[in-house]
Amino acid sequence: MQKFCDFVTGLNRLLFAFAAMIIFAVVPILLYEVIARYAFDAPTVWAMEASTLIFGPHFMLAGPYLLHLRGHVAVDILSEKAQGPAKRAIEIFAYIVIAIFAGVFAKVSWPLAVNAWSLGETSFSAWNPPIWWMKFIAPFAFAMMFAQALAEAAQALFVPDQEKEAAPNGAKANGEAH
Repeated sequence: MQKFCDFVTGLNRLLFAFAAMIIFAVVPILLYEVIARYAFDAPTVWAMEASTLIFGPHFMLAGPYLLHLRGHVAVDILSEKAQGPAKRAIEIFAYIVIAIFAGVFAKVSWPLAVNAWSLGETSFSAWNPPIWWMKFIAPFAFAMMFAQALAEAAQALFVPDQEKEAAPNGAKANGEAH
């Protein structure tokens, strides 16, 4: 089970790093658009749409590892006050709920991506780039969120609280920074 958890978390860490890097493409794209528009009175038809197309993969691919880092907004009214087995049960329940929702979204978004691919879907804008390939990011990201939620539930179930608390500097039991 630990190998599964480490593999999923490692893959999601790579996707997170990729998501962090692709966001750096947005600044030069928008800078080019601003200079073209205001300095040369020659706005582009592609810059704003390209930056929007980058934002989608950015936040979708970063989400699963953010779950591992506990970076998502959480309502912890119950879990904050709970201790011991009750706290663990609440945590496991939350991860199972996340896994169910992510699994449902992955399953529902897959046919939409396949349909977009079969139609060769484009954005229907003035630039009109193909966007069918982007539709596959949603089911993939939700599948990775599903796997990460299962990994986190397994960690909560199988890693003793003493190991979690003994990890230095808020690190996770498997040695990762938190």
